[in-house]
Amino acid sequence: MTSDNFTIIGGGLVGLATAWRLLQRAPKAKVVLLEKEPGVGRHQSTHNSGVLHCGLHYRPGSHKARLAVTGVRQMVQFCRENDVPHDVCGKLVVATDEAQVTRLRTLHQRGQANGLSGLRWLTPTEFRQIEPHAAGLAALHVPEEGIADYAKVVETLARKIQEMGGTIQTDSKVTAVKRRGSEWLLDTPRGEITAQFIINCAGLHSDRVCRSAGERPDLRTVAFRGEYYRLKPGRQGLVRNLIYPTPDPQFPFLGVHFTRLMRGGVEAGPNAGLRP
Repeated sequence: MTSDNFTIIGGGLVGLATAWRLLQRAPKAKVVLLEKEPGVGRHQSTHNSGVLHCGLHYRPGSHKARLAVTGVRQMVQFCRENDVPHDVCGKLVVATDEAQVTRLRTLHQRGQANGLSGLRWLTPTEFRQIEPHAAGLAALHVPEEGIADYAKVVETLARKIQEMGGTIQTDSKVTAVKRRGSEWLLDTPRGEITAQFIINCAGLHSDRVCRSAGERPDLRTVAFRGEYYRLKPGRQGLVRNLIYPTPDPQFPFLGVHFTRLMRGGVEAGPNAGLRP
């Protein structure tokens, strides 16, 4: 791999982490990361709830479950080693009726099967010792979850990539992808890029990038927009850390939850609406 030439499309957390890992494993490789915005991490990577998710909900044995469990532990280690603000504060998933209690027990079993550590089934008396203002019939405590400053993670990864000899090229939206012999040609506003290998980390635009390269993916990205609300300063004490509802299987979302933020404050949300 020492002479390989990689181009990564997308400068969010996934693209940055991919570039960093590539340079760790193949320090002599040429790694170029292309980002369409003026800077990296301008979208979902720094506009999320800031939660360290550990894979409680995913089907045991699935790629999602495996990657979430290993990923949250790697992210915590990265934050510790690079002085990135974070707090492994744990979260509560609360059931408020009998149907939710049944679903919560399934989540408990899934979390155990996925290898999560320290899961605890709690009665109302027990979970109010963690979140005094929470109410329900039962709760699951997930101690490996927490919060992190993802903007700082983005900044740190970008710096490390450049220190290791990688190139980050912003204002470089990929407008066309063509094959020429054994290499790829990528058109950008800043000129043509050649690469032996392309890694598509374009997030919500990944399916479009695939199609521009001549692929016909079976899946299409359907983007939802979520809004969060800040609790008033005088009411932020009602939430100590993270409080989640038991998810409703009729919807592909975790539900409206409370999140303590790394930079202060508490958010409630999100809602969900299709992007226009």
